[in-house]
Amino acid sequence: MEGKRTVALAGALAAAAVIAVGAWVAGSRIESPADAAARTAPPMPSPILVPVEQRVLSSNVITRGTGRFGLPQRISIVPSGLKAGPGLIATLPLRNARLEEGAVMLTASGRPLFVLQGRAPAYRDLTPGISGDDVRQLEEGLRRLGFNPGPVDGIYDQQTSAAVARWYASRKWEPFGPTRDQLAALYALERDWGDADKARLTAAAAAAAAALAVASARATAEHNLRAAAADLAAKKADWRRLTSENGTPLAVESERAKAEYADTAAAADVAAQVADRALIVLDPRQPETARAAADAKLAVARAAAEKIKLEGRLAILAAEREARLAAEQLALAEAAVRSARLEGEKVVQAALDGQKVAELDARLTAARAGRLGADLDAARRKLGIQVPVDELVFIPGLPARVEEVTAVVGAAASGPVLSVTDYQLAVDSALALDAAPLVRTGMPVAIDEQALGIRAKGIVEQVAATPGTRGVDGYHFYLEVRVLESQAKLEGVSLRLTIPVESTKGAVLAVPTSALSLAADGTSRVQVQRSNGALEYVVVKPGLAADGYAEVTPVDGTLAPGQLVVVGYKTPENRDRQ
Repeated sequence: MEGKRTVALAGALAAAAVIAVGAWVAGSRIESPADAAARTAPPMPSPILVPVEQRVLSSNVITRGTGRFGLPQRISIVPSGLKAGPGLIATLPLRNARLEEGAVMLTASGRPLFVLQGRAPAYRDLTPGISGDDVRQLEEGLRRLGFNPGPVDGIYDQQTSAAVARWYASRKWEPFGPTRDQLAALYALERDWGDADKARLTAAAAAAAAALAVASARATAEHNLRAAAADLAAKKADWRRLTSENGTPLAVESERAKAEYADTAAAADVAAQVADRALIVLDPRQPETARAAADAKLAVARAAAEKIKLEGRLAILAAEREARLAAEQLALAEAAVRSARLEGEKVVQAALDGQKVAELDARLTAARAGRLGADLDAARRKLGIQVPVDELVFIPGLPARVEEVTAVVGAAASGPVLSVTDYQLAVDSALALDAAPLVRTGMPVAIDEQALGIRAKGIVEQVAATPGTRGVDGYHFYLEVRVLESQAKLEGVSLRLTIPVESTKGAVLAVPTSALSLAADGTSRVQVQRSNGALEYVVVKPGLAADGYAEVTPVDGTLAPGQLVVVGYKTPENRDRQ
């Protein structure tokens, strides 16, 4: 019973409360005419004031990109000409492994693949005697590792070879020495050079003998010519001795004179005998015997005259024959002189030709020996510690990070095997067509991602020259930003990039852009509140506008940081709503 009373009391109280609230609401809805007039009157506006600031203004290009390490570089193994074929891969690095300079990247068939820093790739075997930029990179790397290669001149000499040997030994690897083919080639060169040197000496001796033969031929020719000339002189002397001034041989003339004299004497004797016989014949007193004796003497005289005539003729013929023989001997002597001269010239010319051939052969054999000697010296200089091309790889930046391993253990160590990146963080991004011309290499970049609390600094590394490259579409230019400072992990993270493309280069007076207005004469101005609360206009020269602010320089009047300028007006209604 008492419970029912309590419930009834509570209900009555609630009804009273509802009636009281309704009365209050109805009373609030009733207004007087004065209140209605006050409510509909226009509110009094008041200025919205903000202070003039001293700040650095910059106009920004904002885009987004994805963080990454340096662009991957593919590592390929070039087959070595020093080996019979590529080896089989025995060990490989793990992804994200750190490769320092001088480290072994992988091994193949018991041989290492070393890493050195260098921009030019390894493309040939490095052997003593060669030169080039790849050798210079090897020397620079050896020097950085503490192995002195001698002068860093790009020439692979014995000092470089010794430094390579020390480098390999320090890493517990056997240096790569001369191959069997190189040794066999060296031995063959030594044999060929020995044969060529013997031929050179033989040819030199033959050339010297040929020179002596020329001297001998000249001496013999001169001797023979002189002997023939002496014989000719003797023959000419004999001829001149036997020949008269008119050219007739003296011996013939002498014999003719002798014959004429003998004939005359014989004729006189015959005439005397004829006279004696006539005296005897005509004298009757002479006996018959006297006549016979006179006849006999006449006959003897006549026979003697005939004999003398015949003997004279024979003597003349003999003298003429001797004269002809002397002339022939003189002609023979002259021919002998000409023959000796021609024969001497022929023999000397043959000796000179032989000397030329011998000297040419000597020069050729000497040249061949010289070439083989130079080849032998070069082969000996090249014979030393060398670096096969499949045991060395150059990477532009070290240390490097293994990005991806594409080869497998047991595969041939040839061609692409893995890719690496450097530890330089970068951000790949893109710029719109209208923004790309504003961005230049070297510009600072603010990197951030508010959701992850990331803040970093960077610099523009490159802007593509044409749109649509490096994976961006044809309406954008590829942008690469190099990260300078970052304490956060940026790889694979989407990041905001802010690039100031124009700046005031220092703090300037700045006001919100809404504070600027145009006067009737076209000048810019701001409305400033003075210390007494009065508002006045100050003519300004506007500058760079960015982030809702504009740089201003007072032209007529004063303007200082902290002064209040009008950016708009607000009404009490607006104030109440706020």
